[in-house]
Amino acid sequence: DALSAAHRAGLVHRDVKPENVLITADGRVKVADFGLARAASMSNSSATTGMLMGTAAYLSPELVTRGVADARSDVYAVGIMTFEMLTGRQPYVGEVPIQVAFQHVNAEVPAPSTVDPGLPVAVDELVTWATSRDPDLRPRDAAELRALAQRIHDQLDNEDLDRIPAAPPAPPPPTPSTELAATPTSPYPTRVVEDERPPVAPTATDLAAGPGFEPPAPPTPATSSDGHQHAVPLTATSDRESTGRRRRRGLPILISLVVLALVLGGFGWYFTAGPGAYTTTPTVSGNAEDAKRTLSAAGLGMKQVDEYSDDVEIGDVLRTEPSAGERIRKGGTVDVVIVSDTKTTQTPNIVGKSPEDATPILTEEKLELGETTGEEYSDSIDEGDIVSQTPEADAKIERGQSVSVVLSKGPEPIDVPNLAGHPADEATGTLEGLGFDVTTKDQFSESVAKGLVISQDPHSGTRHRGDTIELVVSQGPPLVPVPNVVNQKSAAAIATLTQAGFKVNQVKVLGGAFDTVREQSPAGGTAPKGSTVTIRIV
Repeated sequence: DALSAAHRAGLVHRDVKPENVLITADGRVKVADFGLARAASMSNSSATTGMLMGTAAYLSPELVTRGVADARSDVYAVGIMTFEMLTGRQPYVGEVPIQVAFQHVNAEVPAPSTVDPGLPVAVDELVTWATSRDPDLRPRDAAELRALAQRIHDQLDNEDLDRIPAAPPAPPPPTPSTELAATPTSPYPTRVVEDERPPVAPTATDLAAGPGFEPPAPPTPATSSDGHQHAVPLTATSDRESTGRRRRRGLPILISLVVLALVLGGFGWYFTAGPGAYTTTPTVSGNAEDAKRTLSAAGLGMKQVDEYSDDVEIGDVLRTEPSAGERIRKGGTVDVVIVSDTKTTQTPNIVGKSPEDATPILTEEKLELGETTGEEYSDSIDEGDIVSQTPEADAKIERGQSVSVVLSKGPEPIDVPNLAGHPADEATGTLEGLGFDVTTKDQFSESVAKGLVISQDPHSGTRHRGDTIELVVSQGPPLVPVPNVVNQKSAAAIATLTQAGFKVNQVKVLGGAFDTVREQSPAGGTAPKGSTVTIRIV
């Protein structure tokens, strides 16, 4: 909140660190010591002596490399402090400040959970966002960072909020070389001021966290138990006392300034001509070989990364990371994205395939077999095989997408009706309408009329479309020979015909005086058994 007030007022603190965060007796948090603060409109300049400002442990990469700062530089320092509060230690340590500064420039701040694995993922993301090496990837200012922190706090449950952090590893013991400290006889703080003119301090109203700001009581010179140096304020004295003190301080101050000049000179060499020097990424085009030649001429290495695209020819450069014109360390490596294939493809036809057979077909097109969305009956697809797909075959689809499928349950079972006694033509039409194949077989029957179904196989149960149903169709009674009974007495003729299976119709002429069969119909050949033979008796 306090830092947000400064940023809203157009000020950049430039030296946010634990020593400059004060907690009052009633629990209010205040940001102090705006001695390095500058108006935001001036913070992108490293004018005057170009000296490096702030404490190395909390310096943003842009302050180290270019001496520029804006509100995002303060956000970076808050992110480092958050890491330290969560883990009990700073992310980077070194025997001299330049080692620490080197790590700020060349390494990503690790997630706090690498030290305390119990920390929630959201807290890791808060810290890594605030401490991104690229200022454009950080929150714009303290207000945006505060909003995210509040949102994460509101999302955490009581178990996360009340947890006891794991004990951090013990920090290395401080050595005289780990800070740009003044000599023991010097009462000055470790910070170096840009020029000899005293800075104009902002008012309490501008810098306080809220209403009721009261400047804290001046702390005494001390070094805290965690190794942080506290600033020592200057108080008014008489001219004589000031003169005496300046004489006593002269030599130590001179020594400190010489040491500082050497260190900052090392910084300048390192980041302009030494290993930390930067250049810009050249514009790269053409194919991979063209890109390699361009980067090699600029003293840079190349790492090829394959990617799909429909906008650039296969084999050509799609983009570089860093992109053209962005800063990169001299001798560094540029990721060159080469188009390895088109971004989209046509969906292959996998209908009728088993899921096991379909998978390599899809993989060849850089697609995946998706979920099974259902099952349905199919007369042509075996049970368990793919009966339909989404998207359909030959549809345009992005590589890496999934194709969902519907699996076959095999042919649909159909109830078989019993059509015995029905006319054969009618039974055949009914069964074919249900999807069955029908065959017929003729058979004589003395009990079923000709043309009717005597029986069927199968006569009930369920079958599948395309299965065969056999019908037995009656041809009526069998044909038997007709005995010749002409010239036989009527009684003998009737007995012969009856025994042969025929019915007899007697027609008597002149009363059948002679009782002799003179004619019969049919007179010979064959006739259906049970049919009638007419005899004429004279």
